[in-house]
Amino acid sequence: MISQEVVMDIARDTIWLIIKVSMPLLLVSLIIGLLVSIFQTVTSIQEQTLTFIPKIIGIFVGMLIFGGWILNSITTYMTELWSHFSYYLSGS
Repeated sequence: MISQEVVMDIARDTIWLIIKVSMPLLLVSLIIGLLVSIFQTVTSIQEQTLTFIPKIIGIFVGMLIFGGWILNSITTYMTELWSHFSYYLSGS
């Protein structure tokens, strides 16, 4: 039987990985949104759809830059998780 501490460790590590790999793209989106908002305030252009295209392009560029690192982080975590699979089944 797998212990509660092991389950909590797996859950904590998984949540930390999700936060870690999503942070670069969320920051790119946040910075672009902030810059477009400042631009809209300065120019008095209040078009709601103006932020979508720059954010999409920014996320695409961010995926090109950080995609390898994100994929490597997830692959490393899953390899480590699956390598301990027999330990989780045996409950030792």
